[in-house]
Amino acid sequence: MVETAGGGPGDGAAEVLDRPLPEGVRRRVVQIVSDGFGGLTVAELPAQLRQYARFAPNRRVKFAGNAMAAAVESDTLFRQRIGERFREAHPELAGALDTGAPPPAADPLDVAAAAYVLRPTGWVKLVAAAGEEAQRADAERADEESRAELERLREQLAEARDHTKTETERLRQELESAKKDADSLHRKLRAAVSDVKRGEAALRKLTAEMETLRAESHAQVSAAESETRRLKARLGEAEAALEATRRAAREGRSVEDMRVRLLLDTVLDAAQGLRRELALPPVSVRPAETVDAVEPGRMTPKDIAARALSEHDPAILDQLLALPQAHLVVDGYNVTKTGYPQMPLEKQRLRLLGQLSQLAAQTGAEVTCVFDGAELAAPVLLAPPRGVRVLFSKPGVTADELIRQLVRAEPPGRPVIVASTDREVADGVAKAGARPVASAMLLKRLS
Repeated sequence: MVETAGGGPGDGAAEVLDRPLPEGVRRRVVQIVSDGFGGLTVAELPAQLRQYARFAPNRRVKFAGNAMAAAVESDTLFRQRIGERFREAHPELAGALDTGAPPPAADPLDVAAAAYVLRPTGWVKLVAAAGEEAQRADAERADEESRAELERLREQLAEARDHTKTETERLRQELESAKKDADSLHRKLRAAVSDVKRGEAALRKLTAEMETLRAESHAQVSAAESETRRLKARLGEAEAALEATRRAAREGRSVEDMRVRLLLDTVLDAAQGLRRELALPPVSVRPAETVDAVEPGRMTPKDIAARALSEHDPAILDQLLALPQAHLVVDGYNVTKTGYPQMPLEKQRLRLLGQLSQLAAQTGAEVTCVFDGAELAAPVLLAPPRGVRVLFSKPGVTADELIRQLVRAEPPGRPVIVASTDREVADGVAKAGARPVASAMLLKRLS
């Protein structure tokens, strides 16, 4: 039926739209084409639209809108098939368009879209009129929106004016308050400036007085320093004379005083040690103690014999070092070469001195270690351990001779123990009153 109507001499197919299709009409045309898809087979669809045949109407409009609009415009047969489906769905509107009298109550956009698809006589005017109507409606809607926006802006302007008026009044009040505060601050500032000026004047006066006092003080200090230097010079002369007098007095008896004092300390310590060792009773004698009787617990000669120690027992060395003011003199290299000769000399010295430091800390005895320094190319850099005096013999003097000098320097009666395996050293120190012990005994005690 559409092909016949569209091919007659009075059909609107020959009419041409000389302007772009209005956007509202285009959307309605795309919707009509999408609705008509359901009544067409895949073969009846144009090639570019067949891939959208299984799409839902809404997805078809979204993804194939431009392709459907182009197909309706360029493919007459496809447009006529869509028109047939539209006639079947909307026979009243299609019949009214065929008679040239569209319903007055119908939406102009729907009428224009149907006329664009069906192409009745005068369809171009209907599309143009619909476009103009849509533009007029858009303009009216835009005008209405503009009037609403203008009214909203007027309300906002009135609110802004009220707010501005209120804010201006508040700022005016704050300005008045600020002016009052500024006036008060200006008055305070002027008062402060006056106070500062008075303070500066007082400061200048005090500065002048201080300079005067400083000059006077400087003069007094200079005079005092001169007097102090004169007194110091006289004091130095007096101290020098006193020191010369003391030196002259000490030169004659300083060494003997030292020997006597050390011997006295030795005798006192020995007496106290002997009293502790023998457990002497108090000096006062009780009458009952004069009665001859046998007291329990008294030591017998057998007990005394049982207490004797072997000649090589290290306990003898402990007993000797426990004597009051005991002095242990060690022949260093003689002991180290007896105990660990394979080690270098430096390590021998360090090992022996470390052990002697522990022995001095345990016994409280004075310990002196002597090394032979006759063959040394340079002085030995060595920090002596705590409690041990380390001496090296001078060039041309052997360690044996230095040991004998140390023994002879001690006062008679002080316990001096010499650790050396050298028979000549042992005999020499024994004649001087010292007690020789073998190096092996010392090594056994140290280990």
